Amino acid sequence: MSDRRLIVALDVHSMESVQQLVGQLGDRVNYYKVGMELFYSAGSQVINYLRQQNKDIFLDLKLHDIPNTVGQGLATLTQLGATMLNVHASGGFSMMQAAVKAVKNKASALQMPRPKLIAVTVLTSMDENEWSGLGYNVDLSQQVIHLSQLAQKAGMDGVVASPQEAAQIQKVCGSEFIIVTPGIRPSGTAIDDQSRIATPAGALKNGAHHLVIGRPITAAANPKQAVKDILREMRDLG
Repeated sequence: MSDRRLIVALDVHSMESVQQLVGQLGDRVNYYKVGMELFYSAGSQVINYLRQQNKDIFLDLKLHDIPNTVGQGLATLTQLGATMLNVHASGGFSMMQAAVKAVKNKASALQMPRPKLIAVTVLTSMDENEWSGLGYNVDLSQQVIHLSQLAQKAGMDGVVASPQEAAQIQKVCGSEFIIVTPGIRPSGTAIDDQSRIATPAGALKNGAHHLVIGRPITAAANPKQAVKDILREMRDLG
């Protein structure tokens, strides 16, 4: 049985690998993330394939540019029919407003469901040392909360943030504001290049709405069993 709170990241670079993994996981997974590696390789072909399989799609391209460019880019991406799109919150309030307007207008013009639009706060690979090297005068966690509030004010549906900030985001932005958390590492799996991490149970307890999990599943000796174990932990939490 699937759970829409789980988004499996397709950390592969070919349609053959996508079809093999999606076929292997079957009905256990109904939501997939398509990131830069895969989209730059396979393009809209992978989106079309996943839609044909009746899967939800988080198209994770993290747009970050001037407002007009981001708006026009998102208008084009909206036509693909993904369930959720994203931008970098650090692009600013005006950029996020332009993004919201462009997606809403394009979906309305095409008479199609409007994809959810979320903003990346601070990458989960970033730790305090890396953060301080960028010269910011606020703590990393404070910046995540500030960007979350800015995104909500701009009309975004939610944010991407680490599990460690999820509880505070929910507190200041409300329970309806979507929190998508990468950096999920089930017990016994490698941390890889992530820094601000949590287990699936920890992330959900903190208020995450969606868990993005890639390598612990895609690089597992038995991806189907890895998904089964994660779903069991998620169900135990309700």
